[in-house]
Amino acid sequence: MMADEESPETPEQHAVPSEEAEEIAGSAEDAPLEAAQEAQDAGQAPPEPTTAQPGGEGHAAPTEEATEIAGVAEDAALEAREEADDAAEARTAETPSAVEEPASEEESAPRAKPSVPGAHLEVDIVPEGADPLGRAETYEDPYAIEDEAERAPETEVEERGEPEPLSEPISTAAIDLASGARYRATGKRKTAIARVTLRPGTGSYVVNGRSLEQHFPRNTLQRNIRQPLETVGYQDRMDVVARLHGGGISAQAGALRHGVSRALLEADPNLRGELKRRGFLTRDPRVKERKKAGLKKARKRPQFSKR
Repeated sequence: MMADEESPETPEQHAVPSEEAEEIAGSAEDAPLEAAQEAQDAGQAPPEPTTAQPGGEGHAAPTEEATEIAGVAEDAALEAREEADDAAEARTAETPSAVEEPASEEESAPRAKPSVPGAHLEVDIVPEGADPLGRAETYEDPYAIEDEAERAPETEVEERGEPEPLSEPISTAAIDLASGARYRATGKRKTAIARVTLRPGTGSYVVNGRSLEQHFPRNTLQRNIRQPLETVGYQDRMDVVARLHGGGISAQAGALRHGVSRALLEADPNLRGELKRRGFLTRDPRVKERKKAGLKKARKRPQFSKR
């Protein structure tokens, strides 16, 4: 036989229903008929066949009793919801009155302030020098003996032992102002040296052939130079002639003041106590500190370098 020959067409095969399936299908078809016959035998009207709605699958039409029962069930749910809403409204209407009553009571009652521990105690201050236990017989307050407003300022200075103001001139100075009187001294300050000569005159200053204002333009230095003669009270009756060398402008001013003070001491040795108490006879020892080996200046060190 050749493979190209066409095989004869075979008929389509279908499943053959079994006997049990045929019996079940037949009983299902006979069920409506049997029900109709039973109804006729019982004298009742046969059940109406169900009609399918157009355009859809067939459904059984609900009866009037079923419709009534369904409507009653829906109304019962709505009535229960309305009853619950009414009960909630009644509760909310009653609650504000119940809450407002205690609030009004609280407002009417005043609020009590909490007590502070130790507020009833009194401050007990013991003055200095008093016996807190009362063992001393008598106690005198030194501040209550005399009123400060009634005390004179002069007595206060005497009691405290304070020195008299130094601005006042010395009234005990007695210097001979004869026409040929000359009082010479030397003053020093740092590296400046001043050779001073005092003589009777009108209070002029001649420093290195120039006036005081020309050689010392600063007012502070001029006041310091005039202080010794003003303290003695001879600033208008004596002239000052000085020769200065060394140092700077400030050092020369200090040297000139020191020289004038020592020249006044030559004129009247009794002025030593007053001039020394005012510091005019003390040479100012402050000078520039010398440079040290290994340092840039007296104490300034080179910058440290770790590496």
